[in-house]
Amino acid sequence: MDTTTDYQQFEDLNEEQLPVAKHKLHDWTHFAGLYAAEHVAATEFVIGATFVALGAKTMDILLGLLIGNILAVLSWTFITSPIAVDTRLSLYTYLNKIAGDSMTKLYNWANVIIFSVISAAMITVSATAVRFAFDVPAQLNWYPTNLWFVLIVFCVGAVVVSIAIYGFNAVSEFSGICAPWLFVMFTSGAMVLLPALSLDVLGKTLPAGWNDFIALGDQSIWTGLDSNGEPGIGLIEVIGFAWAANTITHFGLIDMALLRFAKKKIYGLSTSTGMMFGHYVAWIAAGIMGAGAAVIIGKSIVELDPGDVAYYALGWSGFVIVIVAGWTTAITNLYRAGLAAQAIFHSHSRKKTTIVVGLITVVIACFPFVFSQILPLLTYAGLLVVPVGAIVFAEHQIFPRIGYTRYWSSYSQLTFSTPAVASWALGLLFGFGLNAFNVMSFFYLFIPTWIFTILVYTLMAGRYGAKKAYPEAQKKEEIRLQNIEKFHEHKAKSQPLTVKDNSFLTRTLQVISLITLVITLILAAITLFGSSDETFYVENREVFYKYAFICTLLYFITAYWALKRGKQKKAAL
Repeated sequence: MDTTTDYQQFEDLNEEQLPVAKHKLHDWTHFAGLYAAEHVAATEFVIGATFVALGAKTMDILLGLLIGNILAVLSWTFITSPIAVDTRLSLYTYLNKIAGDSMTKLYNWANVIIFSVISAAMITVSATAVRFAFDVPAQLNWYPTNLWFVLIVFCVGAVVVSIAIYGFNAVSEFSGICAPWLFVMFTSGAMVLLPALSLDVLGKTLPAGWNDFIALGDQSIWTGLDSNGEPGIGLIEVIGFAWAANTITHFGLIDMALLRFAKKKIYGLSTSTGMMFGHYVAWIAAGIMGAGAAVIIGKSIVELDPGDVAYYALGWSGFVIVIVAGWTTAITNLYRAGLAAQAIFHSHSRKKTTIVVGLITVVIACFPFVFSQILPLLTYAGLLVVPVGAIVFAEHQIFPRIGYTRYWSSYSQLTFSTPAVASWALGLLFGFGLNAFNVMSFFYLFIPTWIFTILVYTLMAGRYGAKKAYPEAQKKEEIRLQNIEKFHEHKAKSQPLTVKDNSFLTRTLQVISLITLVITLILAAITLFGSSDETFYVENREVFYKYAFICTLLYFITAYWALKRGKQKKAAL
């Protein structure tokens, strides 16, 4: 290979196939906003009800979710982030280097399907809020029964596709705006509906203390009995549920696609905004909101859809939160689906593949059964991709430490990696076999499956060539990476410089957007702590509904305006 930099050879490659350039890396705040928005999502309404249906107890929820979500954060930080930052590649591109085209295409097709369906489910959830607002009948069949519902889905989906096609920056910016508001609204919703629960169970608007709160939870929310009246799940299952909920992205390494943009490996800790605020606070808040809405409506919590719960918790702002929460998750997953599709169709840009996948996703979203089956889908999808994450982990982290050669398959110019394909197949057989024989809790199956696949792949790769040295190929790879870095430096010089606008107007807009969030929390606190009886509670709740919606409108107007003003660009010098 010519050691001089041939810019043209990299110009012809799609940007997604190259390591991320230094000038495109982001600070931890980007990832804090991204993960907070993605994991404070419409699914939290569903999962909040799921814990009720599974019969968890209040203390098990409070402690189990804390432990499980901390384990999830550590998984991103010590498993996903180091590989992503070392390579600056998405999993799809990395996998192609170590497993060849055949397995990569098969795996990428699986991911296109998985993430398209997840994104479709979130679009459907957003559409339920719009459906509720316009009095469109609930869609209870597996297929759509109302043309207006289909039109609503297409309108909601159009926004998701439009944002996702612009790539990581657009996804990050949208999430950054939505994240603070989503957290405030989930917290406020729980505060607004807790008095309704307290009145129903304790006969007063506010629990007197911790013991009262636990009694309230045990009697009306997390009762310890499942939907069939049988004893429910315990602490160990709650921990496993919280940890396993995102195995597809941390143990499965899908989030290499996002964390490759991180300046430092430690930014994996930024996922804590999503886990602690989203999967911890929001799941608990969703349970409270669901139980409160059920009391007001007179139905069981498992009979309510996200639109019902959100409306009785937040009024018109509830419609907005379901729409926005659905969007944030749908956009991120559609971005991942577009990346997987682009890795299959190398000759097409990620924008084109995202548009095509997005259109298919919107069509899928018209069928409500997708949303109703989202939890089984997430669970099985995680077990499906964990063996692939184990293969990549073994190749990147273990091989150099035991004297094996990283990227040996690529250096050998293999188009089909028997160790990778066989290890994936055996990992799936092992994991689903354990499930079939009910050896252990389903929530923890990803751990032995991950370890088993690492061992199998390491042993098989050693027999097929990983033990050998490839000095010439390694030297060519080093030169290639150096040339890519020079290419990125060349491209960076032609890019316009982004300078923040710290003008008085921009700072004023930022302050106003922050004040709207504070006002919303104050109104919710007044509803919770300032309602001496049921009459005052209803009055305070109506005041909250009205002014929280006004604050919501002001927040998005000022936050978006400030974002646009803060991104003024100057021509590169």
